[in-house]
Amino acid sequence: MLDNNQLLRFTTAGSVDDGKSTLIGRLLYDTKSIFEDQLQAIENTSKKKGHEGVDLALFTDGLRDEREQGITIDVAYRYFTTPKRKFIIADTPGHIQYTRNMVTGASTANAAIILVDARHGVIEQTKRHAFIASLLQIPHVIVCINKMDLVDFSEEAYNKVINQFEDFSSKMLVKDVRFIPISALLGDNVVHRSEHMDWYQGAPLLHTLETMHISSDINKVDARFPVQTVLRPQSETHRDYRGYAGRVASGVFRPNDEVTVLPSGFTSKIKSIDTLEGDIEEAFAPMSVSISLQDDIDISRGDMIVRSNNKPEPSQDIEVMLCWLHNNSAKPRAKYSIRHTSNEQKAMIKEVVYKFDINTLERLSDDNELHMNDISKVKIRITKPLMIDSYRENRTTGSIILIDDTTNETVAAGMIV
Repeated sequence: MLDNNQLLRFTTAGSVDDGKSTLIGRLLYDTKSIFEDQLQAIENTSKKKGHEGVDLALFTDGLRDEREQGITIDVAYRYFTTPKRKFIIADTPGHIQYTRNMVTGASTANAAIILVDARHGVIEQTKRHAFIASLLQIPHVIVCINKMDLVDFSEEAYNKVINQFEDFSSKMLVKDVRFIPISALLGDNVVHRSEHMDWYQGAPLLHTLETMHISSDINKVDARFPVQTVLRPQSETHRDYRGYAGRVASGVFRPNDEVTVLPSGFTSKIKSIDTLEGDIEEAFAPMSVSISLQDDIDISRGDMIVRSNNKPEPSQDIEVMLCWLHNNSAKPRAKYSIRHTSNEQKAMIKEVVYKFDINTLERLSDDNELHMNDISKVKIRITKPLMIDSYRENRTTGSIILIDDTTNETVAAGMIV
């Protein structure tokens, strides 16, 4: 029986043609995670294209057809299971114009696999993806140095890439970085150990993923419950019931806990915590529940229920590390809607404090326009206070998105400093 806690989410990132599709295909193929009819269809397609064996990239390149048809690609998710663990892969496109999609794919990841072509070494996209992984505080980064077969499985080429990456990543906060030399095409060090690289003494990629420690990124200390809606059943048995429905963002709530409702500041005690299956004695992230209070308080969507002895700081001025996602650039004083948990307010970008040069990580303070894929620190003014924590302390209450009111498109995603 598989333990539900043994679910690993990881994202793949890399430049165009670094071999992401082939690597994912190799993982699926060698772990026998492909249906027979799908395998037969891909074998037939591979023969028609003149390939001697199975073209592993075809397991994921259905998306490429969609891209050629002009359909916007976000993130494709793949699933596979081994006797030791279940996996969800967030497969992000490699083109630089799709860098923004890595923010989506990596936002819930336990690990990031960054592919590097052994012939080309660390390039701008490598640095960009590593930097995003650092910003999102992904605890594990695996640098897969791919296409080792094209450099004669050279240990020197492998060490050269390691030195390049370490020179760059030393400036970032990455907790755990591992390097694996692979050939996704031939299968070396992906699922099975390579016979061509006996100088490499580490584990292959799959074993690394299976044995990697998964630490929860949910804050278990700070109790936060953003209210999504108010429940007022009209049935005879629940005529006087008033519940506040939502998903626990962090911490633990129990009946009789003293709580404060923000931003009003009114206090009460939890009367009951209810689910479709009945009352429960405690609720914790990421459970969806309804909380009823002993006192009748005016509460609406966007308010937050917290424990009275542990409150976030309501704020109208916040500093955010922002990744700009939209084709249209933004300028200081531009106005948007900001979404934070279940709360939505109007906001204005007051100031672009600095932007990052991805290649050098230098802070550029003389450019105050935000273009697609720019990563910058900005100051935002909000019309009404938000109940925030820093992203470092709480991923859920420490993240925001900005919405263009005219198009209703998401233009930016940010992490509160």
